[in-house]
Amino acid sequence: MTQLLTEQPIKPAVRAWTRLLRAYALTTRQLSAELQEEHGLTINDFEALLVLSNAEGGRLKRVDLARNLLLTPSGITRLLRGLEDAGLVERASCASDLRVTYAQITDAGRDKLETASNAHIASICALLEEHFAGDELDAIAEILGKLPGVAEGDESCSPG
Repeated sequence: MTQLLTEQPIKPAVRAWTRLLRAYALTTRQLSAELQEEHGLTINDFEALLVLSNAEGGRLKRVDLARNLLLTPSGITRLLRGLEDAGLVERASCASDLRVTYAQITDAGRDKLETASNAHIASICALLEEHFAGDELDAIAEILGKLPGVAEGDESCSPG
């Protein structure tokens, strides 16, 4: 008779994976709640505004923004609808190809991002520095950066 999964010793990779998932879920929930309460933004809203603010001309093709945020086409549509309704992002068309639609950050979006980013950075630092020393944070960043695609892109939470 085979052993049940729960009776097997936990492999280090599985323990690391489950702790990574729990750490992501718990920290994201806390940071998102703070952003929502203080600035009316979710973490995804914040990320979208940040990516757009750092893009050339403050705009990206919607498909490229979705790819950058790791969202599906329907996910980016829902996200952008809320940001558009709030006046933080607007649709922009491509003069050379009318089939292409851009998401473009507005001045109100830049202002909201600027205000939220300082508080968000402070929240991130407070949360992580409460539990880890500086050298531990460096080690965590280095270790997680070894996973494919993790170290790519801008690691800043500040608008460009």
